[in-house]
This record gives sequence, structure tokens and C-alpha cells, in this order.
Amino acid sequence: MISRCNIVGVFFLVLVSIFVNIEGRSISQFLIQKTKGTKWAVLVARSNGWTNYRHQADVCHAYQILKAGGLKDENIIVFMYDDIANNTENPRPGAIINNPHGHDVYKGVPKDYVGEDVNANNFYNVLLANKSGVIGGSGKVLKSGPNDHIFIYYTDHGAAGFITMPSGESIYADDLFNVLKKKHASGMYDRLVFYLEACESGSMFDGIFHKGLNIYAITASKPDENSFGTYCGDGTPDDPCFGQCPPPEFKGVCLGDLFSVAWMEDSDVQDRKINSLHGQYSRVAKRTAANLTHHNYGSHVQEYGDKVVSFDPLAAYMGETSKNHSHDSVDAKSFSTLSSRNVDQRSAELFYMFTKVKNSPEGSLVKLNEVMSQRSQVDNNVKHLGELLFGVEKGNEVLHTVRRAGQPLVDNWDCLKSYVKIFEAHCGRLTVYGRKHVRSIAKICNAGITSEKMDAMSAQACSS
Repeated sequence: MISRCNIVGVFFLVLVSIFVNIEGRSISQFLIQKTKGTKWAVLVARSNGWTNYRHQADVCHAYQILKAGGLKDENIIVFMYDDIANNTENPRPGAIINNPHGHDVYKGVPKDYVGEDVNANNFYNVLLANKSGVIGGSGKVLKSGPNDHIFIYYTDHGAAGFITMPSGESIYADDLFNVLKKKHASGMYDRLVFYLEACESGSMFDGIFHKGLNIYAITASKPDENSFGTYCGDGTPDDPCFGQCPPPEFKGVCLGDLFSVAWMEDSDVQDRKINSLHGQYSRVAKRTAANLTHHNYGSHVQEYGDKVVSFDPLAAYMGETSKNHSHDSVDAKSFSTLSSRNVDQRSAELFYMFTKVKNSPEGSLVKLNEVMSQRSQVDNNVKHLGELLFGVEKGNEVLHTVRRAGQPLVDNWDCLKSYVKIFEAHCGRLTVYGRKHVRSIAKICNAGITSEKMDAMSAQACSS
């Protein structure tokens, strides 16, 4: 008979064996190994407009981290609209900062794809190294080889199942997954890491992203959860910041996004040769969710894909920490407890408008009322659509039914793409706020509603 102690001992040894030996390599080997091949990065700030300051600030800071880590400009591809640094509202012309005490992170950032060249077609073709398919921009593409490591960082507003671009089509989860599968099939990378900052960003991977592609993804939030901007606020007695405020001249804008600032400030202070991706995930998840209980802001950072990749050192993708690197770095002791005013991404526009109203009520109040009316209208349109399709009693229930974790947002992605267009044709283009209802449109697809009925009922819902 085997004693309980022996069973426990055997179980412990198995656990130790699993932990110490992953794919034949020890944890220490994972962290000290030298990366073969070249490090590549694709950085994307999807948004434009002054109120979206934070997204381009995030990407510029990410570039400075990679550049200081030893990556060459020829291996860093940057997508950003480039309308912030020299914006007429910028109190520091020609500069961008990513935290209240930060240095300029805009200087030196490559302008590979700017303005209308920031679009899904160029993004896909850059990833697939299809230079002939790229229109405009620098023409730089991801010419990685079989031993190379790739880091993709994308920051956006987001919605259930898709992320957007300033122009052209949105990037839906199934299309992104198919592009990444093609990249894997080409054999043109060893491992790939994808950091995604957006509301409902988990929906881009949950239920459709499987293992076996040597891809590890971290998202700012769960599939049904908003992400947050940070370093926001006036810092007035009536509207205080919780911790660090942005400089007073940056009224109504957020300098960064909570998840993004967390991983970048962590990268600034950690020794990236001995700290793993998983270690960063754990620290960032803790910081990003730190104020959910008491202040009701923050999100639950998620991880997807091949988690064995998470044992790689940060340096394998971001390069080694530079001793002289000082862009937006923070004291290591304060990293986990840093706090500031945080605003969920869908409310950032309203936050800016409220600030304008406080400082110059004339005109600003009219615009604020218009936006509030538009938000109320789209909420009512979707509610009415649900009632027309499923009845007054069941409409709300069907549109807000939650699928269990691990299931994709929708069974038929072509249906979702088509029905979003049908709704927008009758009810107007969905704004950053309105995109929260894409999840309800997915429920309509999953319920088997025909396109003819969707068209007729959308027309009726939005004309009354």
C-alpha cells in the first residue's frame, strides 16, 4: 500500500519536473538564453484626434523602450495618425509625454504609416511581408526569418470582436487570426508576442485563438470589459486625481492607458534579461486591477495562446534595459502602487467635454448635450431593435445573454460584419460609445435572425 506521504511526494516531484523542465529547457535557461535571429516590432496607435492623445503617447513610449533596448529602426514598424505632437491644442508643441513627469517620447519615432495610411489593409500586408500589397507609407514590412522574434503592440478603443482603424475597414478577430495563421504557416518567425490595449480586447482571442502557433497574447481586459485611460484629470477640489495628475496644461486628456502604462513602466524598471513575459503579465495584471474593488476602475488583464512562450525573457522581444534609458521611467518601489485619475476609454471624450464645460461653458455645453443625446439615441435604437426581433419581454434578455468563457463571440463572423453594416446603414455609424452594442448584434446573429429581418427591423427601430 502506498502511503499518503508517498503520493504527495510523487505529486510534488511531478510538479517540480513540469516547472523546471518546459519543452526540455529549464526556467533559468529560458531567462538567460540569447535570442537567435532578429527582434522585430510592429507598433500601432489606431486612433486620431486630440482627445485620443493617450494612444499615440503609448506607441511613442513603446518605441523608446525598444530603441533603448537595442532594436534597430529598420526592424521597428510604426503606425500612428501623427496628429498629436503638432496639434494646435498641444501645450507642448512638437512633444508628447506618457506620464506626468515624463520626458518627450515623440522625438525620433519613425513615421512609417501615418494619416490615411494607417488602415487594416496595410497592417495585414505589413505583417505578411507583402510589400506589393502596401499602399502608401514607407513600404517597410515585417521581413522576419525563421529564427526571429516578433513583438506586436496595438492600442485602440475596440469593441466586441473587432478593433478599428482611422480609415477603411475594421479588424475583426477572425481576420486577424487568419493573418497570424498565414504568418505562422510561412515559417517566418520563431515566436510572436501580441499586446493588445482596447475595450473588450479579450474578445479578439477568446474562443478562437488556439495553441500551436508559438504566439502568446496579453489583452488589457476581459472579453466583455472596458479598458481604461490613466493619468487623467484636472486635480481640482471638485474633481481630484487619485495620486499623480497630469500637468495642469493637459486638461481633459489622459496621457496614457492603464494597461499600456503598466507594462511600459514595468519594462522601464525591470532587468529584462532575467524577468519573463509571465512575470510582467502577473505584475501588470495586479496593477491594472488594483482599484477595481474600492474605486470601481481598472480591468482584468488576460493571457491567451501558447503560454510556454511566456517563460521567455522580456529581452527576447524588447531588448535589454539600457542603463541610460530614462523615458518615462518610474521608481521601482512605486510601480505597483502608482495611482491616478483613470477614465474608461468609452468615457474619455465625455471627460474632455466636461473639462471644457467647467473652463469655458459657452459652446462646450451645447456640444456636450449633443453627444449625450446621441448616446441616448443609440441605446434606445438597440433596445427597440431587440424588442422588435424578440418581443418586449425577451428582447433585453436575449441581447444581454453572456456566453461562457472560452466560447467565441459569434458563431458566424460574416454575419456579424454584415449585420453591423446593416445597423449602421439605418441607424448611423457607430461611435466609440455606440460600439459597445456590437455584442448585442452578435447575439442577433447567434439567434439565427435572417438578414432580411435584420434589415427590416433595423429600419423600423431607427425611424421611430
